[in-house]
Amino acid sequence: MVLAPWRSPLGHSLHQNRSQPQSRYFQLATVTASGLPTNRTVVFRGFLDSSNQLKIITDSRSRKIDQIKQQPWGEICWYFAKSREQFRLAGNLTIIDASYSDSLLIKERKFTWNNLSDAARLQFAWATPGEPRVKDTAAFAPPPPSPKEPLENFCLLLLNPQKVEYLQLKGDPQNRYHYWLDANQSWQVEEVNP
Repeated sequence: MVLAPWRSPLGHSLHQNRSQPQSRYFQLATVTASGLPTNRTVVFRGFLDSSNQLKIITDSRSRKIDQIKQQPWGEICWYFAKSREQFRLAGNLTIIDASYSDSLLIKERKFTWNNLSDAARLQFAWATPGEPRVKDTAAFAPPPPSPKEPLENFCLLLLNPQKVEYLQLKGDPQNRYHYWLDANQSWQVEEVNP
């Protein structure tokens, strides 16, 4: 697979901002069944192999899973404070859960689980996210899950970008680029007004 032309500026931004812990986080927006936007901050877990797909993790019990099943289109907004750059990537989201049919992506799900910290894995054993608060504190102090086998509710999400906007806030005027996949699935780029 040929890497998209926006990967180079994004890679440069990630490198330039690597000392900033917040550069690993971006906002993921999805759409509810009633058509309303909903947004949350998630952690960037890298790219899938040598593809343009971004990896995110989530709990199958979270509300975003139902939203993605009803409308798999999502958008992330990623701001890099040190270099003053913003990326907006929109595309299809794929849920890789325990029952997913592609064995290579099931291996990727397991690989991602294996690379999580103990604390991150433990959160998947907590009480159901978004439900009324459980009063028993034991619900948030379960035995540690195996680092080798993902819990059933652990999901790998893949965002496959179809369009990207890149804004450099430095400069006068600022620089803005629009990238999109054309009908032949080739990336196009246009410089646009900021």
